[in-house]
Amino acid sequence: MDETLWRLWYEQPAGAWVEALPIGNGRLGAMVFGGAEQEHLQLNEDTLWAGAPRAWNNPGARAALLKVRQALFEDDFERANELCKDMQGPFTQPYLTLGDLSLDFQTEGEVTGYERALDLTRAVATVTYSMGGVTYTREVFSSAPDQVLVMRLASDRPGTLSFSARMSCPLNAGSAVRKDGTLVLKGKAPRHVDPRGHEADDPIQYDPPDGKGLDFEAWLRILPIGGELVAEQDVVHINGADEVLLLLSAATSYNGFQHSAGSDGLDPAVACETVLAAAAGKSYADLLAAHTADYRSLFGRVAIDLGESESSDHPTDWRLAHFRDDNDPQLAALFYQYGRYLMIASSRPGTQPANLQGIWNNMITPPWNSNYTLNINAEMNYWPVEVCNLSECHEPLLRMIDELAVNGRETARVNYGCNGWCAHHNSDLWRQSAPVGRYGEGNPVWANWPMGGAWLSQHLWEHYVFTGDVAFLEDRGYPLMKGAAQFCLDWLVEDGQGHLVTAPATSPENLYTLPDGRRLAVSIASSMDLAIIWDLFTHCIEASELLDVDADFRAELAVARERLLPYQIGKHGQLQEWFRDWDDPEDHHRHVSHLFGVYPGHQLTPERTPELLAASRRSLELRGDGGTGWSMGWKINLWARYRDGDHAYKMLRNMLQPAGGSETNYVRGGTYPNLFDAHPPFQIDGNFGATAGIAEMLLQSHRTTPDGARVLHLLPALPSAWPTGSVSGLRARGGFEVSITWSEGGFLGARITSDLGGRCVVQIGDRLVELDTVAGTSYEV
Repeated sequence: MDETLWRLWYEQPAGAWVEALPIGNGRLGAMVFGGAEQEHLQLNEDTLWAGAPRAWNNPGARAALLKVRQALFEDDFERANELCKDMQGPFTQPYLTLGDLSLDFQTEGEVTGYERALDLTRAVATVTYSMGGVTYTREVFSSAPDQVLVMRLASDRPGTLSFSARMSCPLNAGSAVRKDGTLVLKGKAPRHVDPRGHEADDPIQYDPPDGKGLDFEAWLRILPIGGELVAEQDVVHINGADEVLLLLSAATSYNGFQHSAGSDGLDPAVACETVLAAAAGKSYADLLAAHTADYRSLFGRVAIDLGESESSDHPTDWRLAHFRDDNDPQLAALFYQYGRYLMIASSRPGTQPANLQGIWNNMITPPWNSNYTLNINAEMNYWPVEVCNLSECHEPLLRMIDELAVNGRETARVNYGCNGWCAHHNSDLWRQSAPVGRYGEGNPVWANWPMGGAWLSQHLWEHYVFTGDVAFLEDRGYPLMKGAAQFCLDWLVEDGQGHLVTAPATSPENLYTLPDGRRLAVSIASSMDLAIIWDLFTHCIEASELLDVDADFRAELAVARERLLPYQIGKHGQLQEWFRDWDDPEDHHRHVSHLFGVYPGHQLTPERTPELLAASRRSLELRGDGGTGWSMGWKINLWARYRDGDHAYKMLRNMLQPAGGSETNYVRGGTYPNLFDAHPPFQIDGNFGATAGIAEMLLQSHRTTPDGARVLHLLPALPSAWPTGSVSGLRARGGFEVSITWSEGGFLGARITSDLGGRCVVQIGDRLVELDTVAGTSYEV
């Protein structure tokens, strides 16, 4: 691997947060600005959220549901829309910033030779520059093995490192220096924060020290070689050092989603001190070696070459600005690997799942609370984990589903009188399962959508089908899937024409237009609802057959699946988004929810449902090639499933355009200078969606033959912009690892390694190669 290719680099410090470079160990993150006169690290810890466990279920929702359904079946959609507000609960709570570490350097002179970089092969951010005849270097990383943020400062002339270190935080917090010279930031999170755009009179509320709200601390230990350390009340000065090592630990009192972290929490001071003491006993070389070995064990599994670029010697921001004009396949490959880097940095076994912003947030009231948005965004975050060979990084989301189901079972019972469990549009650290909206203030277009648990259940099946982990399926996956399916069985109602439908139903965040011009959200049997339910029922049927359990339940699911209201093709040749032909051909909405059955589902394929697939493609054509950053990420995957590589690449080109700013824009997304996805503002889901999409262009494995053999479709959507290249280490469903090479637009060869054994069919264009594999054996194709 040519390590010089896998860097984001710049010729100036970050002037804004979306120019800073992210580092993380899954739990502890920082944005590195890289200033010469002042280094600024904005800090995050993944359990630092506002709020606490609380009541969010709405006992009145059950009676309201009956009224909503009555209005819907009387075609009084406007009344149903208003009645849905009576089924809402409180808003979720936001993810918070931990604060900032600032280093003010005592240097003079002109800065020359400046370079700021993020090395994806080591997960290390670096800064290099010269000033006053001295060359200064910095290296920063967040270590998973040692659970500390590490920074090394050095220069090529002894005694030239002098600076002052401070920590600050916009929350209810303060900092002080301990007797041993450790700088400690200590604070308390709010017990409640109103979301942006829904602020009441007292939008940020704090409890007393022993009340609700997480306690948090960050500890900074500074270890100079040479020079002196002088500590004041809340600042540490380093004077004349040769080299300096900085170690930062952080923790909160979070003790699980069901416990109040104020009265029943852990002691963050104990965690910080223990971790910091262990790390301080190690050399920088040892810390770096452990970090690098751990990180590369994940990152190094996949190599990708999409072709050479003439612009590869230019800074990353220059390449981004010129990507739409120049064919820069190496930037596309860098963007792919950057998505894998961000996944490793924001989601590790034992951490919280990556939220709307991964683990990076500098606000108290971030956009959309930086929470878990379950109507696309949280799921999109995890689209690449299995196919891109990062299965371990799936664990936090799978564990969140475990926890969400606990609360969701009570929500299903109280709100709807249903069995099983459900979740709605948003969740947070406390695993809120009820609909948001502050009991009637929310718009049903996003608030009243109970399919979150059913969609999340797809990840349980995907984890099994990629890994073949039967124990996981039996112990965790299938019971959770079954619970979500039980809810869906109870949620479905008869439509009076022999079909089962959902009522109420929305197509997330989009509105339909009635013939009289009224635009509403709530109706019956949205295509997405039924596609998700078909997907869930199908996987539950397969899982119960494999585990040889629940024959009666399996039969019930099979009958209900056959009775789901079928897809319908509308007057524009499109796949209808709603149960009536209300689709607007001028609708360019960012969500393409009715295409769930194409991707991430597998219900619609060229081989099985050609007419419906063609209609879905027409829908996507009408939707257009614009949208928010994450929307374009979804469209890359969809065009890949249509096996149209050039159109998928067009979406990638549209996505890799400089974002105009951080003001909310629902029409035009792009990419920030640090390659963060821009909704705008920043949302990390687009990064992950694009990484999954590039993999989907090169390998697809969602189909099986009629007799059950897994189909591995190689280069199904290779664009003409990448005529020559290779990829190794991608994962396919069925427990296969796949490496592919191609040249001049044509397939050269592939290696298929089988972890589990069994039959597969390798598809290259129209050619099919059958393999009867043995576990642990590789096959050349």
